Amino acid sequence: MTSILIILAAIALQIFLTARKVSPFLSLLFVAILTGLCLGMSPQQLLKAIETGAGSTLGGLALVICLGAALGKILEESGAAERIAGTLVGAFGEKNIQWAVLLTGFLVGLPLYYNAGFIILIPLIFGLARKTGLPLLYIAIPTAASLSTTHGFLPPHPGPVVLVKAFQADMGKTLLYGLLIAVPAVIVAGPFLGKYMKRIPAPGSALFSTATEPKSLPAAFPSFFFALLPVLLIAASVLAARLLPEGFARTTLLFAGDSNIALLVSVLAALWYFGVRRGVDMDTQTRWVNQAISGIAVIVLIITAGGVFKQVLTDSGTGDYISSFSRAWHMPPLLFAWLVAALLRVMIGSATVAGITAAGVVSPLLATTDVSPELLVLSVGAGSVFCSHVNDSAFWMFKEFFGVSMKQTFLSWTVMETTISVMGLVGVLLLDVVV
Repeated sequence: MTSILIILAAIALQIFLTARKVSPFLSLLFVAILTGLCLGMSPQQLLKAIETGAGSTLGGLALVICLGAALGKILEESGAAERIAGTLVGAFGEKNIQWAVLLTGFLVGLPLYYNAGFIILIPLIFGLARKTGLPLLYIAIPTAASLSTTHGFLPPHPGPVVLVKAFQADMGKTLLYGLLIAVPAVIVAGPFLGKYMKRIPAPGSALFSTATEPKSLPAAFPSFFFALLPVLLIAASVLAARLLPEGFARTTLLFAGDSNIALLVSVLAALWYFGVRRGVDMDTQTRWVNQAISGIAVIVLIITAGGVFKQVLTDSGTGDYISSFSRAWHMPPLLFAWLVAALLRVMIGSATVAGITAAGVVSPLLATTDVSPELLVLSVGAGSVFCSHVNDSAFWMFKEFFGVSMKQTFLSWTVMETTISVMGLVGVLLLDVVV
């Protein structure tokens, strides 16, 4: 119980420091170190956790975020984002724009990790907000909800895939059941919640707010194509891994489908099409990329500090403590699995880590009950997105990109994530009655 109280106090301290306008980067590092010491970590263990947390977070996100920001800036400066926005508004109408971005986010989120998909769609969100004059969060929430739902529930995302293997579930059934659960969850957490968040002011990051309007906009097809090129490359690699035999084509597609490589190829291709091909000088193209990277630097550092906080909680044994504490509870297996994953999510921060850790706790249920392994995967997945807050890097990405306060982030992002989680649990329990 002491560990839980320490972590709750750490979360409260982080909220207090952020409310007092202390830099989130510095306050997260300070709180992470203080939390580790209070949890009994030695200075050596703490230093290792800091190094591991920073390295693992940057290693998985730095290039993705920087290249994604560069691609977004190119699309923004060239007018491609404006063309995409105009096309969507024309096709769906301003009244149905939430459904347009929900569908876009869902399609992008199927093959793409949350962070990469979020970065890719950020310029589209800003462009649509400018084009329609609608509040930023009204458009952003359905997009983020789609990306988060696919990340937590659906293969080939890492969390669901690991859970499928851990529970020896059927991948096809998991994907089918996941889609049945994800669709109503994303509708409620997206367009429905988005309507109630119109009143939350979100000035947004300056990164995608100051683009100069080009004299002529590019055509719709290349605009959509280069915006979705990373998704197409990653989707091709997923299909290649499943369908193609070993050989040059499979190896090439798997390499090109890596998130970092896919974004690099897309940035270079976009620079050629929207820059070199249209006669934009190299200094201007370099300025686009430099502005994108400099604009993203603070966000990268904040996310890195959040990764350190997460690693301290993991290395201190908090996840194991919550797991052992939860085994003593007696409740329906699917509800138990959701609750374990939700507790781990709140304490650790990472949805993927929470899901993988919960798998070790709830897997014995398969031998002692007749629970469906596919529904067990989805129950853990739903719990793993519960109540995102200050120890989750995605929380800080949302906050910093949309320029909202800590309170506003809780009222928008955290409420959205919690809604997805609860809707996922309800869907799992309803399916359990049917299948």
